[in-house]
Amino acid sequence: MKRVLDEDLIYEVLSVVGEIPEGCVATYGQIARLIGREKNARLVGKVLSMAEFYGKYPCHRVVNHAGRLALGWVEQADLPRNEGISLKDASHVDLKKYQW
Repeated sequence: MKRVLDEDLIYEVLSVVGEIPEGCVATYGQIARLIGREKNARLVGKVLSMAEFYGKYPCHRVVNHAGRLALGWVEQADLPRNEGISLKDASHVDLKKYQW
């Protein structure tokens, strides 16, 4: 049985993502904590995978707990670079330097 995500939850996640300033990143877990769902980092990822259906949000500013960019989203590396974020390697942001 498929679970349907609550639209209020979706907009709550996207609202936080929309607040991440240019030149900064946040982690999935950090966003989960900010919305009061500390153990739901994967849920945040699921919401972000559908974000394009709800408007324009800076999802490229969200990385995993190690600063890794999303797998399979090749363009994601270019977007932070355009905001002045330099990558540690081809797929990682330095969280100590750029985390919001």
